Amino acid sequence: MKNIEMSKDGNILTLKVDLSQEFGESKSGKSITIASTEGNISVPDDEDIKIGLNIYRKK
Repeated sequence: MKNIEMSKDGNILTLKVDLSQEFGESKSGKSITIASTEGNISVPDDEDIKIGLNIYRKK
């Protein structure tokens, strides 16, 4: 994961992202990546639930 912190409290999933960070251009070159799970991953403490997240801004 890049720039994403996840925590689970009961049935509540909390994501924390620093929106001031950047990780360069996307593969297409149309946007700048701010955060990514880099594919689908399991939610903490629950292998059956998956999350796939990309946060970006226009170039």
